[in-house]
Amino acid sequence: MDVLRRLGQALDHPGFPWKRLIITFQIAQYVFEGFLSFRQYKILQQTRPPKTLEGEVNQETFDKSQAYGRAKAQFGAISGVYSQIQNFGTIYYDLLPRLWDLTGVWLVRYLPKGFTGEITHTLIFFFAYNLITTIINLPVAYYSTFVLEEKFGFNKSTVKLWVTDLLKGQALGIALGTPLLSAFLAIVQKTGNSFFYYLFLFGISVQLFGITIYPIAILPLFNKLSPLKEGDLKTGVEALAKRLDFPLKQLFVIDGSKRSAHSNAYFYGLPWKKHIVIYDTLIEKSETEEVVAVLSHELGHWSLSHTTKLFGIAQFHMFYIFALFSVFINNRSLYQSFGFHKEFPIIIGFILFSEALAPMDMVIKLLMNVLSRKFEFEADEFAVKLGFSTELAKSLIKLQIQNLSTMDADWMYASYHFSHPILPERLGALGWSGKDKTAGHKAMNGEKPSVVTGREL
Repeated sequence: MDVLRRLGQALDHPGFPWKRLIITFQIAQYVFEGFLSFRQYKILQQTRPPKTLEGEVNQETFDKSQAYGRAKAQFGAISGVYSQIQNFGTIYYDLLPRLWDLTGVWLVRYLPKGFTGEITHTLIFFFAYNLITTIINLPVAYYSTFVLEEKFGFNKSTVKLWVTDLLKGQALGIALGTPLLSAFLAIVQKTGNSFFYYLFLFGISVQLFGITIYPIAILPLFNKLSPLKEGDLKTGVEALAKRLDFPLKQLFVIDGSKRSAHSNAYFYGLPWKKHIVIYDTLIEKSETEEVVAVLSHELGHWSLSHTTKLFGIAQFHMFYIFALFSVFINNRSLYQSFGFHKEFPIIIGFILFSEALAPMDMVIKLLMNVLSRKFEFEADEFAVKLGFSTELAKSLIKLQIQNLSTMDADWMYASYHFSHPILPERLGALGWSGKDKTAGHKAMNGEKPSVVTGREL
């Protein structure tokens, strides 16, 4: 506590150029990530697949994959510039204090005196800010779904469904954000300089609550879960779960195909009761043995305690964030640098603190990706020991082809951005010799694409 207090005092100097420092951080990060993207773009201009994939991927599929990768890179560059303009505009024109003052006027004008405290003011400010940023980013989101993804055959959504999802998301944000943000602010207000201990405990409680409530109350708002029908796939998955002592409670199929051709498979639940969810697109595009192989990799993460380790790391990171926030929460020079001279709202302090922490976040992102790739190799090895080496390799190749996924990557770009190893690396670790060339042939003969996302593969 004393160390944090002294650190806070050392960082709070009148006239300290926090705004200039944070803008410099943002520019440096943007330039660095642009440099990485440039390196990757040169890889996306190659005309031949990696040697490991030469016997697995035909030229037409490789060309489409490269074109998709370049299109995403170009879109990322443009959306990145758009995002930077927003960030610099917000900082340069002091839009945060202007919006804070405006929402304060609304508070006094339209609400009773009993609702004029900082918590109510913060809620109005937060939801107004979120609504504004959502509207500003609508063109980017629309283009991504209905132009980019549509062009390459991935989008299955309609404008009506897209708008409905957007409205549901906003409503859900208000319904959940109101009590959570109110509790966050109340804890900071009432627990003094030790607030970060209580925020940490609150954060853990929220995560456990989310694990419980998400499949029951949130997921059904967007997708339909149906029990997996009797058959070879259900028998195979249940046998795998029994073999690993995985506490499987239920097997579900989710209707992911109504929005996208992308595929997924994941599990959720409390330690003693787990549920597995498989996207209908994954079942449609894969053989039974390949889906079971995918799940053997996924359950490998559970068996090797990867999910537990990542959860533990996430808790440590959360504690570290809240503890450091206690250093900045009373930093008047930080507030004043961004136009807050009379009021020092907690939420503004947290937003500005997050901006100041960006360089450290870059380092953490890099380290977490290194660890994640290590875990992916270990989960692949776990599947191999279960006897799924060939099936997993075939599934990875098929999904790579169906997905038009990037088939090679610049090492520096991959180290910073990728949480999973690229396919040639994984096939090499699996000992894939390419004896069975049937993987992915259906996709190359005109089937629509799908992709496994998240940490499942």
